[in-house]
Amino acid sequence: MGGTKQRNFKWIVDLCMTLVLLCLMAYQVCGEVLHEWGGMLMTLLLIVHHILNRRWYAGLFKGRYNAYRVLTVVVNTLLLGAITLTALCGMSMSAHAVPFLYGMLPVSFARQLHLALSYWCFVLMGFHLGLHIPAMTAGLKWSGRVKTVLALLCGLVAGVGLWLFVKNGLPDYMFFRTPFAFLDYDKAAVLVFAENLEILVAFAFLGALAAKLAGGRKKRRP
Repeated sequence: MGGTKQRNFKWIVDLCMTLVLLCLMAYQVCGEVLHEWGGMLMTLLLIVHHILNRRWYAGLFKGRYNAYRVLTVVVNTLLLGAITLTALCGMSMSAHAVPFLYGMLPVSFARQLHLALSYWCFVLMGFHLGLHIPAMTAGLKWSGRVKTVLALLCGLVAGVGLWLFVKNGLPDYMFFRTPFAFLDYDKAAVLVFAENLEILVAFAFLGALAAKLAGGRKKRRP
């Protein structure tokens, strides 16, 4: 696969992962069956994603480490660990996609861990995406005014997203303070997806800020 085709394929995979992620976080909209099959699709996409980025892993022990590279490795490691455990817990509770794995882990334990780690994956994926934004946009020749307007708009959306993050009780799920998800099944589907997207944008915005502070503006996306 040529360089341009491979980059385009990576973009398609990443876009699909983002869309599937938003669907997975909208459990009250998609339901149990679609949630399970969506999880299997996400697992497959993640495997493809890591194969496409194998050079990044091959270079882990090469070259110098600056602040941006350290930050990227830490976030990627935490994300990979959270994703792996989330997938294992999900499969241990599966009644539709892989029912033969049901009970692989104690169900009560798997349910609570899956709930917490799902939101950790959501937050870390947003942050991971944000870490690459400065490098992805470095070649765009925007005027200072356009950059300022876009930064303000993104900051506004991120602010709303952080407010929703707290309002919807996500920290309680992430830190095991709430063992069950209290979802609003009466909320309109478009509103559920919009709120989840705003929360994702919030952590992508924080990731982009962290990347700039760590000197990752000119880094290429792995």
